[in-house]
Amino acid sequence: MATFELYRRSTIGMCLTETLDEMVQSGTLSPDLAIQVLTQFDKSMTEALENQVKSKVTIKGHLHTYRFCDNVWTFILQDAVFKNEDNQENVGRVKIVACDSKLLTQ
Repeated sequence: MATFELYRRSTIGMCLTETLDEMVQSGTLSPDLAIQVLTQFDKSMTEALENQVKSKVTIKGHLHTYRFCDNVWTFILQDAVFKNEDNQENVGRVKIVACDSKLLTQ
């Protein structure tokens, strides 16, 4: 299964990367094992989002910038409102990166 490395830039992905870097620098973990952990993280995030997330969200906002490059859409919204059936959250600025899921099966 191919995966995207997008989730490494999320908060949990960045914390994992920083922790693995510290462990490699201290000699607790080999660089090869750290790469394997990051690869497994990519696979697990992709699988979890695909199979376990069932909620739907509506997003409205002012489209500031959009871009399509290498089969990846990037949208930057300002004054965005995220709504699901229970909650509504206002966000000043949000970046959405969307990839074609068909690319994961290649």
